[in-house]
Amino acid sequence: MKPRHKRFAIVGGLVVASAAVVALVLNAFQSNMVFFYSPSQVAANEAPQGRTFRVGGLVENGSVKVEGVKVHFIITDSAQKVPVLYQGILPDLFKEGKGVVAQGQLKGGVFEAREVLAKHDENYMPPEAAEALKRAGHPQSGPQQTATLQGYGK
Repeated sequence: MKPRHKRFAIVGGLVVASAAVVALVLNAFQSNMVFFYSPSQVAANEAPQGRTFRVGGLVENGSVKVEGVKVHFIITDSAQKVPVLYQGILPDLFKEGKGVVAQGQLKGGVFEAREVLAKHDENYMPPEAAEALKRAGHPQSGPQQTATLQGYGK
């Protein structure tokens, strides 16, 4: 093999290897992205089926039903409701009428949560959830309930 052909083979191999690395990195970013949706967006079928995402709002009063380690509750933004199924121990601050963000997948009209995050004090709500409640016309969605995401595991 001529030196010129060897250089082309080496450069070609480097280009193919670089393209493979870029493709793997982009695939990792895409599969690890988790988007936030309000209950109104979930009801409008804007949320992805079969992919992980977050839904947030208020836990509807009277909706929490505990069956052993299974917990059924409803997240609402006052306009729409999303039924949630969670298996595990809920955070201590999880209460009816309070803000919550759940991460999981929508399956058959029920949001199956793998993680439930509750607010850290009475004035806290993630900006996305506060905005969704404000758009839905909820009376408690003023600026005093908006804060940073530090209380939601970020």
